[in-house]
Amino acid sequence: MSADYQVHGTVAVITLNNPPVNGLGLETRAAAVQGMRRALADDAVNAIVITGAGKAFSGGADIREFNSPKALAEPSLASLIRTVEDSTKPVVAAIHTVAMGGGLELALGCNYRVAMPGAQIALPEVKLGLLPGAGGTQRLPRVLGLEAALNMVVSGAPVLSEKLAGTALFDAVFGAEDNLLEQALAFAEKVADVRPLPKVRDRKVDYPNHEAFLQFSRNTVKAMSGPFPAPLECVETVAASVTKKFDDGLAFERERFIALMQTNESKALRHAFFSERMTSKVPDLPADTPVRTIAKAAVIGAGTMGGGIAMNFANAGIPVTILEMKPEALEKGLATIRKNYENTLKKGKLTQQKFDQRVALITGSLDYAEIADADIVVEAVFEDMGVKEAVFKKLDEVMKPGAILASNTSTLDVDKIAAFTSRPQDVIGTHFFSPANVMKLLEIVRGAKTGKDVLATALALSKKLKKTGVVSGVCDGFIGNRMIEQYSRQAGFLLEEGCLPEQVDKAMEKFGFAMGPFRMGDLAGNDIGWYIRKRRYVESPEITYSKTADLLCEMGRFGQKTGGGWYDYKAGDRKAYPNEEVNAMIVKHSADLGIERRKISDQEIVERLVYALVNEGAHILEEGIALRASDIDMVYLTGYGFPLHRGGPMFYADTVGLPNVLGAMERMARGRHGDAWKPAPLLVKLAAEGKGFNG
Repeated sequence: MSADYQVHGTVAVITLNNPPVNGLGLETRAAAVQGMRRALADDAVNAIVITGAGKAFSGGADIREFNSPKALAEPSLASLIRTVEDSTKPVVAAIHTVAMGGGLELALGCNYRVAMPGAQIALPEVKLGLLPGAGGTQRLPRVLGLEAALNMVVSGAPVLSEKLAGTALFDAVFGAEDNLLEQALAFAEKVADVRPLPKVRDRKVDYPNHEAFLQFSRNTVKAMSGPFPAPLECVETVAASVTKKFDDGLAFERERFIALMQTNESKALRHAFFSERMTSKVPDLPADTPVRTIAKAAVIGAGTMGGGIAMNFANAGIPVTILEMKPEALEKGLATIRKNYENTLKKGKLTQQKFDQRVALITGSLDYAEIADADIVVEAVFEDMGVKEAVFKKLDEVMKPGAILASNTSTLDVDKIAAFTSRPQDVIGTHFFSPANVMKLLEIVRGAKTGKDVLATALALSKKLKKTGVVSGVCDGFIGNRMIEQYSRQAGFLLEEGCLPEQVDKAMEKFGFAMGPFRMGDLAGNDIGWYIRKRRYVESPEITYSKTADLLCEMGRFGQKTGGGWYDYKAGDRKAYPNEEVNAMIVKHSADLGIERRKISDQEIVERLVYALVNEGAHILEEGIALRASDIDMVYLTGYGFPLHRGGPMFYADTVGLPNVLGAMERMARGRHGDAWKPAPLLVKLAAEGKGFNG
């Protein structure tokens, strides 16, 4: 039973009991309805209290039942709320810790609500591209007023219960030292005989000149919500609480909820929500796999990456030592870290106390002996196998037994790096993304000999560092960079065939990318790609690339750091300004190759770049480099600026339909560099079976 029933004197107590947050799954709903019927049938019971076991009143819908028949099976949440609202005996919601989504909607269906301080109160459905679907948009304005309710519904942000004390949402907010159940029982006994029973639905939303306020809200929300339809729909449904009768408002809310459920944007947000939770699940890694203690960390290299990685450890309260070979490099790195923290402090995003704590946790050293007792050491030196070899041989020599030796390599073979040591079981890839103290993605590269406890520790550490840790197998470029190479190749071919950087970037940004490939190259440094291509020319001479990027680098235009790359940049201005010399070089290069430049549509640009990602992703999936398609999507959503409302490359391909993706690829295979469009066998197989990458 996932709701317990007990009688205390004349009060029946129904306790939602579905760990971890008392999600309102089918069993819990059914047990709660049964508890209500039992209490109503018992003449000795005068009042009813509904509360939650453990660490929540209720977090709302049970996410484990999403997209399953159970989510819609009777008794539905609306039926449970109707049973509570129609009760002939007073029902008191006793709220603590968390009352969110359907949990708050259930409480709003009760006659009274009492709460402990510190409880998080929210209707967060908008974050999944939805709106509250069990009366939240109609009842909350009736107790909080139009403006406060609208803010909560549109933002989805939690508000602490004590901040809502004094509103009609709560009849009492107790003291921190009080016992919730005792207080709720006393309250229930006190109101047991009060008639008529107060109902939220009977209240009126009184807001003078609501039309003007709602129109202002529509305009504001429309400007801020970008491609997502849910925030504006939230405004419209909350508006119905003023303009419609309660039951009509409820029907309107349900209709809009069902319509949003079908949108690609909501499907994409729900996909991202579940995908993030899946990344830590590794089939051959049991949940009880032991993890190693990480109480002390070290980072090799005080450059941009090393400094950012060190900040991650300090932000999580883990002391970290940065090792450098040269005193001036170390001083520069530590000064940059301090400056980053000072900027955050100035913006008010960090308290002086936190600033002092974090700065104090980061120390510098020029001696390997001083990092020997670290529990994990992350190497963040130049992306060259010779340099990595020297570092890992030294780490093998000095680090204590059981220390995790991690490499921040973005493309190199982790198995080869592990072989430089006598302890390959302790070696793992931890590919942070720049800027490492900001970007959410952490690619965790599992070598052939990486210990299971080391992998489990890296996954646990990624959570502690507030990263989305995605496990990858060993291959050149892992998941993200292996795919981005195909994307970049197509971007280069587009330049040869008729595009200029600005057109390509604008098309991708209109599609929803944070930035197009050429602005991204300028930000990352075009010399990095040049270095990798030079390695490819030797190791994989069969892969063709456009020479435009090499010609750009030969002009000394490495990007923002040199003041110019594909574009020009001005001091203190991140805006990209097209450069005539660069554009002339691109046009001349086409002529040198004997290519007649043509007009290329934005649709072709998007298809070529996105489907290049999809096809390589299919290879990665087939080879087992990624555990699941949703992991690839998380890499792209959290590390490469792929538009969230499109759910990641693999999800987007599913949305378009794999036969349609295949058809576009066959068309592109007839063009120049058509050999790049040989479809991955998995893509062909799934398209033929009418399936998608995500099932």
